Amino acid sequence: MKTTTSDPIVDEVRKARHDHAAQLGYDIKAIFRSIRAQQQSSDRQYVHYPARRAAEAASARS
Repeated sequence: MKTTTSDPIVDEVRKARHDHAAQLGYDIKAIFRSIRAQQQSSDRQYVHYPARRAAEAASARS
C-alpha cells in the first residue's frame, strides 16, 4: 500500500483555492469571473490558445 505524505505547498494552494471558492459560494461561474478579473487587473500577460475541436485534438496527438 502506498502512503502519501503531505506537501505543505500543495496544502497551501488547496487551502487558497478552497477559501476563494467558499468566498464565492462555490459558484463556478463566479469563481471563473473572479479569476478573469484578477488576470485583467494584473500587469502579467496571459496566453490564450484558440479552442480546438475534439477531432483536431485527437489527430494532433497521433
